[in-house]
Amino acid sequence: MTLEFFSATDVGRARDNNEDSVAMDEAVGLAVLADGMGGYNAGEVASSMLTSFIKAELGRWLKESGSSVAPTDVRRAMDICVDNANRAIFNAANTNPRYAGMGTTLVLAVFREEGLLLGHVGDSRAYRLRNGQFSQITRDHSLLQEQLDAGLLTPEEAVFSSNKNLVTRAVGVEDAVMLELHQHEVQPGDVYLMCSDGLSDMLDDDALAQLLISHPSLSEAAQALIDAANDMGGKDNIAVVLVRAEGRARPSGRTWWPFGRR
Repeated sequence: MTLEFFSATDVGRARDNNEDSVAMDEAVGLAVLADGMGGYNAGEVASSMLTSFIKAELGRWLKESGSSVAPTDVRRAMDICVDNANRAIFNAANTNPRYAGMGTTLVLAVFREEGLLLGHVGDSRAYRLRNGQFSQITRDHSLLQEQLDAGLLTPEEAVFSSNKNLVTRAVGVEDAVMLELHQHEVQPGDVYLMCSDGLSDMLDDDALAQLLISHPSLSEAAQALIDAANDMGGKDNIAVVLVRAEGRARPSGRTWWPFGRR
């Protein structure tokens, strides 16, 4: 299989600065998305620090390690890289008063021969479109999600909750953070969407799925998603990463390489 990547961000309709950040290294199948938080534009600093750090450090490790490295080693490298980035952001927040309290969410994807290794922190999300079926493949680290899990709110009530943007886990706000990490099989035709809550808060799953299905070009799909979120109010910054797996399922003994972009 080959993989096609595309990313875009937009400031939205209600904010002057963009605290969302994305980074990709297509040669090693790496995509990173972050949504920053904090005063005095510190959220912008946190998200940029995170995506730049992971692209540089994890991207270099993946390139040097090659495609034959074991999935357990990739998972460990992802954990270590996020831990190091967390400490860098935490230390910056605690040594510069302008950055006090800054932090950021994270979605981190590494596409390998054996599948997708997907990590996340906070309420930025990843979805998968497969054979017309659209599903969320991350679970928010948020107070709202905890209330849903406990049965304190119904999904219908959650739409109007005032706790929608209260995350229970973020990168850089404490001296340690836990990356939730799962492995997923990747099939030809899959489309993966990573996004900040500036998209997912504005559009429900049905709307997201319809826009992806009706725009086969990743660049057109990304713009359609951003436009639709802005049409619904654009209350936050919007970040989108799209990845599509193309080609036939690989025969035994063959690899996915090379990754490609159109």
